[in-house]
Amino acid sequence: MPKTKSKGSAKKRFKISGTGKILRKHAFTSHKFAAKSKRQKRRLGHTTIVDNVDVNNIKRALGLK
Repeated sequence: MPKTKSKGSAKKRFKISGTGKILRKHAFTSHKFAAKSKRQKRRLGHTTIVDNVDVNNIKRALGLK
């Protein structure tokens, strides 16, 4: 049986934490910063954990499942 290939787009967008959780970046971070509050811009800079509903699809795209 051949190895499963991982999706290149998923490799660029997701990262696995030390505890095995999948991390992602926030959307709305490319332009129009004058319209966003300081609080919103600060929070968008950090990574967040992927929701449980999407974990299986992302793991399959990364070749982990």
